Amino acid sequence: MTAVAVLGGCATGSGPGGDDLDRLRLQARDALTRYDQAVLAAGGAQAFVPVGELTGQLGDWEQANGDNNKQALLTGRIVPATALPALEQPTGKVVWENGRTQAVPLTSAEEALAQLRAAGAGDCSGCVPLEVTAARLTTVRIPTTRGPAAVPAWEYTLRGTAVRLTRVAVASAGAVVVTPPAWGPEYPRGGLAIESATGSTTSRRLIVAFTGSPAPGNQPCGADYRAEAAESANAVVVIVIEHRHADGESCGDIGARRTATAELARPLGERAVLEVQQGLPVALTITG
Repeated sequence: MTAVAVLGGCATGSGPGGDDLDRLRLQARDALTRYDQAVLAAGGAQAFVPVGELTGQLGDWEQANGDNNKQALLTGRIVPATALPALEQPTGKVVWENGRTQAVPLTSAEEALAQLRAAGAGDCSGCVPLEVTAARLTTVRIPTTRGPAAVPAWEYTLRGTAVRLTRVAVASAGAVVVTPPAWGPEYPRGGLAIESATGSTTSRRLIVAFTGSPAPGNQPCGADYRAEAAESANAVVVIVIEHRHADGESCGDIGARRTATAELARPLGERAVLEVQQGLPVALTITG
């Protein structure tokens, strides 16, 4: 399986989305390079590509805990209060809604907890760490580049709260996980971040969805969108181009779901779809 990077936000006018096309093309190529590296790290296969966060939360934090538990989770301040169970089986199974399955190597409860901690960011030196008192292997339903799937996951019980945390238990050799580039004001990333895509493995039409102007281009503050695709043997880049009603209009920040369609040179096949800002995969709906 190779990758499809979808690049949004090259506008014909100034303002949000008016990014330089050459710069966005370079940004897309960089995203594809990172994705290729992630595929190699996963053993060269892309059967299982999760979308979004690998950490989940079951239940809501109790009011008595204030913001401590929330901040502790966000910053990765989580420690085991007891020995965690050993991994009793080396492999598990990912099951998609269409019945497709894939055997995947599993990671231990201790290793998955270490990944959960590493996913935290920011400083919370005054937080009381969350204490893990038990763990069990279960399954969670998450989005993937081939639709929702039931995936092996560790579920952690915490001291002093009914909230439980989950972490996908698939080892790095079985899942393609992309490391995004540096992010922040000092590292500007252009383009519109697409949210999802729809297509068929046998079709050359790919529809991408994103947040754009709520009005069409023939109305004040409106915009129309079109897409063009540039392809190679291993990847496809889809550029979403915005045609605005006029430059310099004073418009609000309200957005709406918009779509654009790209015509690929060959069928989508098993390729993933990435958003351009961080090069992360998005949920893909396969229509046939």
